[in-house]
Amino acid sequence: MLDTLTNLGLGFKTALSLGNLTFCALGVTLGTFVGVLPGIGALATISMCLPLTFYLDPIPAMIMLAGIFYGAQYGSSTASILLNLPGSAPAAITCLDGYPMAQQGRAGIALFLTTIASFVGGTFSILLMVGFAPALADVAISFSSAEYFSIMVLALVAASTLSNGSVLKGITMVAVGLMLGLVGTDISSGSQRFTFGLIDLSEGISLVALAMGLFGVAEILSNLMRNEHPTVDAKSITFRSMIPSREDWRRFWPASGRGSVIGAVIGILPGTGPTIATFISYAAEKKIARDPSIFGKGAIEGIAAPESANNSSVQAAFIPTLTLGIPGDAIMAVMLGGMLIHGITPGPQLINNDPVLFWGVVASFWIGNIFLLILNIPLIGLWVRLLTVPYHLLYPAMLFFIVIGVYSVHNSSFDVLMTLGFGLVGFAMMKFDFPAAPLLLGFVLGPLIEEHFRRALILARGDITVFVDRPVSLGFLLATLIVLLAAIGPVRKIFRRLLKRRSVTTNINE
Repeated sequence: MLDTLTNLGLGFKTALSLGNLTFCALGVTLGTFVGVLPGIGALATISMCLPLTFYLDPIPAMIMLAGIFYGAQYGSSTASILLNLPGSAPAAITCLDGYPMAQQGRAGIALFLTTIASFVGGTFSILLMVGFAPALADVAISFSSAEYFSIMVLALVAASTLSNGSVLKGITMVAVGLMLGLVGTDISSGSQRFTFGLIDLSEGISLVALAMGLFGVAEILSNLMRNEHPTVDAKSITFRSMIPSREDWRRFWPASGRGSVIGAVIGILPGTGPTIATFISYAAEKKIARDPSIFGKGAIEGIAAPESANNSSVQAAFIPTLTLGIPGDAIMAVMLGGMLIHGITPGPQLINNDPVLFWGVVASFWIGNIFLLILNIPLIGLWVRLLTVPYHLLYPAMLFFIVIGVYSVHNSSFDVLMTLGFGLVGFAMMKFDFPAAPLLLGFVLGPLIEEHFRRALILARGDITVFVDRPVSLGFLLATLIVLLAAIGPVRKIFRRLLKRRSVTTNINE
C-alpha cells in the first residue's frame, strides 16, 4: 500500500508539471472536438490525431494520446443525444434513451448526466488500475514467449468473433491484417518480404497510413455520401436546462455504479471493449428494472449505465495494454502502435523499468477526466454549435488535415497515396459489412505474434508441443477454442437445443 501511494505521488508529480498538464488539456480538447462530430468515433479520432504526438517526448506524447482517446469517448455521446447519430458503436446505445430525452426537451439534462456518468466510470477503473496493474505485471513477468503467443492468439480470435457481424468476415479481416503485418524487412534474416521492389515498403506499411485510411478517410467518405443531414437547435441548450432534478439524481447513481463495475470487468478482457460493455450494462439495467417499458422512451438509467460502462471499459483496457503489451481492441492497438513508435515497450517490465512514465500516464488519466468534467459542462453549448457547421465544409477540411498529418510523419507522398487507397478500401469494407477493427488488430499484433512464436520454438529447439506443455499457454489456447466454438452458429444451436431439452426434462421430473 505504501509503495502504491509513493508511486502515485511520483505519477502526480510528473503529470502535474506545466508541460504535461498543457498536453493533457490539449489532448482531451482535441479528442472531444473531433469526437463530437457525428459518424467519426474514437478510433477515427485517435487515428487522425496520432501524428500530432510524433514530435513530443514519450511521456507528454502518451499523456496527450490518452487524452485524445477518452476525450473522444466523452464527445461521441453529444451527436447521439441531439441528432440520433452515434459517433461510435458504444454511443449507439446512448441514442436509445438520449434522443427521446432530447425530443422531450431534456437534451441539456441528458448531456450533463452523460458527462457525470463518464467521469464516474473513468474514475472507478483508474482506481482499479492503481490497485491491480502492478500485481498483474508481477504475474506476467513469469510468462514466456509461449504464453505471450497464446494470449495474443486469444485476443485476435476474441476480437474477430465478439465483434458485430459475421464471424467468418471477422476472422478473414484478422488474416488480412496478419498478412499486411508481414510486409517489410524480416528482423531475423534481413530479407525483404512482399515489398514488390518498392523501397517505400522496406520498413513495412505505415500504421498511421493504415489507421487513418481505414477509419478516418473511410468514415469521412461514408458521411459525405449520406443524403440526410439532421439539424440541431443550439439555442435550446442552456445551462439552466442542464440541471437535473432530485429524482433524476436518485435514478442516476445506482445505474452509474453498476455500469462502472460491468465496464471495468469487460474492459480488462481481451477482444471485448466498450461496445460489448455498453450493450451488457444496458441489458442488465433493463433486466433489473421494475418497469422495463420505460427504456427507449427517455430513461435516465438508459444513459447513465452505458456511459459509465463505456468510459470504465476504456480506462480498464489500459491495464492489459500497459502491463502485458496486449491490446484488447482496435483502439488499444493504435495506442500500442503509438507507444512502439515512441520507443516505449509495454509489458510487465514497464512499471519497474520506467515507473515515471507508467505512473505519470496513470495519474494523467484522472487529471484528464477532471479536465473533461470542467471542459464539457461549461462548453456543452460550444460543442452543440459545432454540429451546426455544414458537413460539406467540415469534412473536406478534416480530409485536408489528415493528408497533412500523414505526410508530416515521413515526408512521404507514398504514405499519402497509401492512406487514400486504404480509405477507399475501408469505404468498400463498410459497404459490404467487413469489420475494419479486426484487420487493424491483426496488423499490430502480427509482428509480435511472429516474434514470440519464433522465440518459443528456438528455446524449445523446434518442439511445437511447447505451446501445450506449459499449463498457462494451454489454458489460453483452450480459451481460444471455446470462444471460437461459441461463435460458430451450428455449435450455438446445439447448445441451445441441449439447454432446452434439459429444461423440459426438469419440468417433467417436477
